[in-house]
Amino acid sequence: MKDRKQHVIEKAHELFIEKGFQATSIQDILDFSGISKGTFYNYFSSKNELLIAIFKSIFNNMDRERNELLIGQDPADIEIFIKQMEIQMRSNKKNRLFTLFEEVLFSNDAEMKEFLKRGQFFMLRWLYNRFIDLFGEDKKAYLMDCAIMFMGILQQNIHFDHLANGANTNISRVVRYSVERMVGIVGEVVEAGDYLISPELLAKWIPECKNNGQELKGQLLQLSSSLKKMITKNCPNEGDQERYLELLDFILDELMQIRAPRKHLIESTLSTLKTEISPFAEKELQQLEKLIAHFG
Repeated sequence: MKDRKQHVIEKAHELFIEKGFQATSIQDILDFSGISKGTFYNYFSSKNELLIAIFKSIFNNMDRERNELLIGQDPADIEIFIKQMEIQMRSNKKNRLFTLFEEVLFSNDAEMKEFLKRGQFFMLRWLYNRFIDLFGEDKKAYLMDCAIMFMGILQQNIHFDHLANGANTNISRVVRYSVERMVGIVGEVVEAGDYLISPELLAKWIPECKNNGQELKGQLLQLSSSLKKMITKNCPNEGDQERYLELLDFILDELMQIRAPRKHLIESTLSTLKTEISPFAEKELQQLEKLIAHFG
């Protein structure tokens, strides 16, 4: 079922790129993907929900690729960050995300606009956390402003470079140029000792990021204990057991021991666990994902 649902997502994405989201009907999707109307509504309640599923699929794949670059590497290495941003820009271009975004933004669909707004906040949170990795905890008060400015700088540089060079746009050059300019801006903002947007606003924009203290940690420990028992019971291969337990312990260490958990690494590790052990622990992994979202 999962593979068939993904097939519908991919086929609908092709249609939305070719015809546009608004111009594509549900019947077009049924014909192109070879499914019945009943099957469609078994997977999605509406065309909007299907588009959201497309966005989520793209973002999850991009996030996994970005975070794989960090495995075994120094998160403060700016070259790794440049490669991560190249992955994101190439994914945007390949999947024609800006075209789809524009259709949503020029529509009157409040649900879709809210989804994109939350996606922007999540992107901002990821950038802010990566900037802390790159520039240090001592500068975090200023790094929200810097993350916001970088989002605008990169987007506009990509846009106008494409207007100037069309298909010959060099994404690697634009990303590197933008990051290098950002390094200078961070220094200037920190030296000025002033900022516009407090990092604490992330908890307001993304409420589930709030840390509820000891109660959350207690729930996390209880859930992790259950997951460890399930892994031991359902994985006869000792090598697999050890790897899954190590991944779970990494998530626990990040959330329990580190003042500023690296969400990008936690989410990547959780994605691996979901791929590997969902067949026997799907409910528990969903609970774990919800708990992780509440940690600041």
